[in-house]
Amino acid sequence: MELRGKVALVTGGARRVGAAIVRALAAKGMDVAVHYGSSVREAEAVVSEVRQGGGRAEAFGADLRKVEAAQRLADQVVAKLGRLDVVVNSAANMLEGAVESVTPEQWEETFSLNLRAPFFVTQGALPHLKKVKGKVVNIADLAGLEPWPKYVAHCTSKAGVVMLTKSLARALAPEITVNAVAPGAVLLPDDWDEATRKHFAETTPLKRLGSAEDVAGAVVYLLEADYVTGEVLVVDGGRLLR
Repeated sequence: MELRGKVALVTGGARRVGAAIVRALAAKGMDVAVHYGSSVREAEAVVSEVRQGGGRAEAFGADLRKVEAAQRLADQVVAKLGRLDVVVNSAANMLEGAVESVTPEQWEETFSLNLRAPFFVTQGALPHLKKVKGKVVNIADLAGLEPWPKYVAHCTSKAGVVMLTKSLARALAPEITVNAVAPGAVLLPDDWDEATRKHFAETTPLKRLGSAEDVAGAVVYLLEADYVTGEVLVVDGGRLLR
């Protein structure tokens, strides 16, 4: 796909990896719909940054934990930006909790945003994506490919994203391609101390942490690649090989 002049929706596009994806797509000449949940100031800042660089961007607030909001988001983008060619499902949470401590509310919080929302955002976008032979990229996680004992709900939800990607790719071919990026040690939680960060860098085969830009570059590749679908591109510096 030639990205210039196309429209992309990035859920969770206000912060962290999502914001890096927005910047990368804008740099490719795309118009970008920046979705946010509660980070309205951050979303407005990213939109302003894109506009100052000569690009076109709009912010869209929605609580994607609610099915109706997820289903309507694509229509709202098209009403504002005129079309929709790409959906990047990046919005997610990462709730820590030992098996014994996870509550039903935490489980629902994890799955409603991490797994249910990408499905219903994509479902709502289908009429628009089919018109243009569009593309979907889901942001999975290394946690969906290996077990993390303190993040059982998160791991399970992201494993679901992996299978969701493959299932949608099969169901929506040949009109729409669906792929995923699974980041590893890229942006660690803000409350992790320096010793933990150093440990993750040292135990990664490439001996460093990654960046949000590494993930954004993988997204760009999957959008520009027209003969790739159903794939999960791991961006982890080799951690999965350990």
